[in-house]
Amino acid sequence: MNGPARIFRLERFFPYLVRRYYRATSGTVSRIYKSRFGLSVHEWRTMAVLNDYEPLSAKEIVARSSMDKVNVSRAIASLKRDGRLERHVDPTDRRRALLRLTGQGKRVMRELVPLVLAAEQRLLHGLSEAEVAQLESLMRRVEQNAERVLADEALAGSETHEEARA
Repeated sequence: MNGPARIFRLERFFPYLVRRYYRATSGTVSRIYKSRFGLSVHEWRTMAVLNDYEPLSAKEIVARSSMDKVNVSRAIASLKRDGRLERHVDPTDRRRALLRLTGQGKRVMRELVPLVLAAEQRLLHGLSEAEVAQLESLMRRVEQNAERVLADEALAGSETHEEARA
């Protein structure tokens, strides 16, 4: 990819392709949790994280879900209102609230997880285990590259900001 400059074509531009893949794959899964359980994407991700790691604080959900704190906060409020999530004071740090799925929330996840896993299998149809592993590896590498670019840009921006103050 580092060869001579190529002509720009949106349909071959990697960030555009990622967005298209995301919309197609996410749409396949979101139809399941929206139509069956009335969950938003943020509610679904919050429940999925809690299903794997509860109890967690809202801050820990943010860290594990790639969602911002506003969306997590809204999802928590909605799930709590719907009886799918409960909040408890952390006995070791009374300033901290811990979140858990309720019995109803756990029932939703027991029904939902097999459905989304089946959807995932349909999305990966025709790929061998080795190809799926390679795809996941390549996606992680691109993610690491993107994080590095963002960190470099943030560092460059702070250095420029420091130079402007000097």
